[in-house]
Amino acid sequence: MEKNAGKKMTMNSTPVQNGAWAGCVFLFLRSACPHFDLLAAYKDPDRKFNLFKVIRLTLSDAAGGLDGYEILKLHDADPQLGVEVKFVDEAACRRFLDSYGTGSVQQFFVQHVGRVLPGPDELVVDTQLKAGDNILDCCLDDQELCLQHIHHLQPDRLQDDEVSRLEQQLRTLALADRSPANSGPPSTIKQEVPMVPDNCFLFQKRVFDDRQLTPADHQRFATNVGRDWKKVGRTLQKTCRALKGPAIDNLAYEYEREGLYEQAYQLLSRFIQAEGKGARLGRLVAALEENKLIGLAEIMLGIQPRE
Repeated sequence: MEKNAGKKMTMNSTPVQNGAWAGCVFLFLRSACPHFDLLAAYKDPDRKFNLFKVIRLTLSDAAGGLDGYEILKLHDADPQLGVEVKFVDEAACRRFLDSYGTGSVQQFFVQHVGRVLPGPDELVVDTQLKAGDNILDCCLDDQELCLQHIHHLQPDRLQDDEVSRLEQQLRTLALADRSPANSGPPSTIKQEVPMVPDNCFLFQKRVFDDRQLTPADHQRFATNVGRDWKKVGRTLQKTCRALKGPAIDNLAYEYEREGLYEQAYQLLSRFIQAEGKGARLGRLVAALEENKLIGLAEIMLGIQPRE
């Protein structure tokens, strides 16, 4: 693999806040098989979701579960596919480094490609691991040094909107798979789930346009969310820096006299002002769904309530 791959994607180091352990690493992937191009699969709208699923499953296997890390962004690092990962748990990061050092990450990736993506019978994947300008492949035998490099590269961005949409698709499919109504063979379930274009999102197996929030959406949310506005805000703050820290409690205090409508209205105002074009209907619906506010999500989408 090229030694200088990924250097254009280095991040600025920032101090650790509240003493919490955190750090970033870039995993670069490249198929050594000429008939299977990972970067082309990433650029293909029909295969991007399945490729993301493969990456998510691989990281879950390597880090020992779904907790302790999140994918921030997928990068076109031609000829490689770059995956930017934020670790927020040192133990998960250690497990990942152990798996990477033994070659298990490559094995997990190839196994999941075979199950999820159509590819060659024998796929070989070249990988490279970097933290800033430090190529970790050169010092894997010194795990403490690798952890130091990863910890030094502090995350300075929120999760990319594209990755957030892909994560939501995975959660929606996982919920559908666990539903009693979907107790049939897995192949039947897959056929029932529609393909979702990049500019759309999935809600209850239906595809909706992922548009910017409108003033009508704003008012509808504030009118109907009631006391649950704080729960929705806590979910939105995961990907909205303007809602981090004490922002939600400050809104509750500042607009307490005006009542729940105004508190909810100001919450969404803060979200829209901060996110601009990124303040989209799909993100709000995902936050409602995460908090089991399905009825309100249906109101936001104009779905007629069931009899």
